Amino acid sequence: MNETRVGFIGLGSQGAPMARRIIEAGYPVTLWARRPATLEPFAGTGAKTAGTPAELAAASDLVCLCVTADADVEEVLAGSGGVLAALGEGGVIAVHSTVHPDTCRRLAAEAATRGIRLIDAPVSGGAPAASAGRLLVMVGGDEPTVEFCRPVFASYGDPVVHLGPLGAGLVTKLLNNVLFTAHLGAAASLLSLGSSLGVDPARLAGVISHGSGNSFALQRVADGGGTLDRIAQHAGTLLRKDVALVADLAEGAGAAGGTVLTAADEALAAMNVAR
Repeated sequence: MNETRVGFIGLGSQGAPMARRIIEAGYPVTLWARRPATLEPFAGTGAKTAGTPAELAAASDLVCLCVTADADVEEVLAGSGGVLAALGEGGVIAVHSTVHPDTCRRLAAEAATRGIRLIDAPVSGGAPAASAGRLLVMVGGDEPTVEFCRPVFASYGDPVVHLGPLGAGLVTKLLNNVLFTAHLGAAASLLSLGSSLGVDPARLAGVISHGSGNSFALQRVADGGGTLDRIAQHAGTLLRKDVALVADLAEGAGAAGGTVLTAADEALAAMNVAR
């Protein structure tokens, strides 16, 4: 059995297979969830459960967090009965959530006053990649802390990429999502144009999938019937959040958003989730 004690919070569609991979890799794991039903699939795995985030932290050396929004991260870490209240000195927190980099920087500063280290490690690939151990893990933080976490990350991630100081992983993940959003809009527009010119959208997408114009986004749009309706229903709100975060970062840095943000905004408008 691996010696690092791992706590995992956030057992949704992506977090659950990540936690399962850590358990299967032989780490002693403690789980906490707001919804008790999400703990049920882990019965019989050997993982322990905690009554609060603080109780989980007291039993962990590394706490992995895979919740949805900035407010969730703040509450679980710094709220009453949160992780920071009980994680021991030298403990590490890895934030897998896609949130504003400043949220992690602020929490890292608070954690440091308690001798706790925090890094950002957002992931990409979804549940299938997590189950197969092929998530892309984008990490920001100091190198010793990243290397401490790397064996755990490797149980569900390949590749695990250290991108730079705290926040670098989140900036990279957000930029990836903005480009994906822009690609979605371009792909839907292209298929609509093709239809207007007499080419069946499904056949057009099938051909382009073998050409230089192929993209992951094109396949998602084609699978959705050639429009953004299905994608908007499942991911529109999250994509709007990520585009807004990048726009905020760009404004704060005095950087031009350029074509990619313009295209992403057009895609959001087409999904009726304009920021």
